[in-house]
Amino acid sequence: MSPTSIFAPLSTPAESIFELSILVLAIAAAIFLVVAALLVYSVVKFRRKRNDDGREPAQVYGSLQVELAWTITPVIIVLVLFLASARVVFAVQDAPRTKDSLEVTVVGHQFWWEYRYPGLKVVTANELHVPVGTRTFLNLLSADTDHSFWVPRLAGKTDLIPNHPNGTWIEPRETGLYLGQCAQYCGTQHAKMLLRVYVDSREDFDRWARQQAAAARDDGRVAGGRRVFEQTACINCHTVSGTAANGRFGPDLTHLMSRGTLGAGVVSNTPENLRAWIRRPDDFKPGSLMPPMGLSESQLDAVTAYLSTLQ
Repeated sequence: MSPTSIFAPLSTPAESIFELSILVLAIAAAIFLVVAALLVYSVVKFRRKRNDDGREPAQVYGSLQVELAWTITPVIIVLVLFLASARVVFAVQDAPRTKDSLEVTVVGHQFWWEYRYPGLKVVTANELHVPVGTRTFLNLLSADTDHSFWVPRLAGKTDLIPNHPNGTWIEPRETGLYLGQCAQYCGTQHAKMLLRVYVDSREDFDRWARQQAAAARDDGRVAGGRRVFEQTACINCHTVSGTAANGRFGPDLTHLMSRGTLGAGVVSNTPENLRAWIRRPDDFKPGSLMPPMGLSESQLDAVTAYLSTLQ
């Protein structure tokens, strides 16, 4: 089964959307079968016979029964689809908060995701962690242009529009990794603005949250790399708690190495890839808004060693 299949929902809103889609597909299939059957019947019944003398058959003009049938039937079908769709829309939009609900602010950037957990004082990027069986409400904001949050197995596609707060929610029933994609064209690297949602057990999520809320690790063995980091333009865009870095344009790097990927899912997060990313982000993500830093080889080694300690 594809990790982005809409036909394997594992969250309450995704399941509601799946059931609606099955209803729509069933009605469409029934209409197709009826139309195809009538077409086949007409072709067979009224095909030209060998002994046809070429005269035009008797013409019939008007039939009250037929007119009523093809007027009332479509109206009923549209009414059923409207009521079913409205039920799902209201069920998804009006889901109530519960005492154990989790609130997460999702900010779409070109071309990465920022996640803020106000109640936990956690800020991270590109990899969303939520506890299994908990209703998680996502407050969706955009920092620049239109984006769209879509993890097919967890929820429907929901747009992020500048200056227009939006929201959705998920309630996953099984632990695991769920993949998604920005589903609204947002620029050059839209296709590489990927989504990764980790659904953890409650114990694992609490452990992760405590680790993410802690200050950045201060390892004296990489003090030289930290100095390079703090003396370059890195601190203008990135934040590392406990340091001079307090930027807001790029991802928070306080616990960078706790993430599995770099660049919103485009490459595995290894020291080798991290070094290559710092050296020239365009090699992985052409059009990336992070510029090449122009560091020397020794500076690259030092900064990579420093960032690799940020667990």
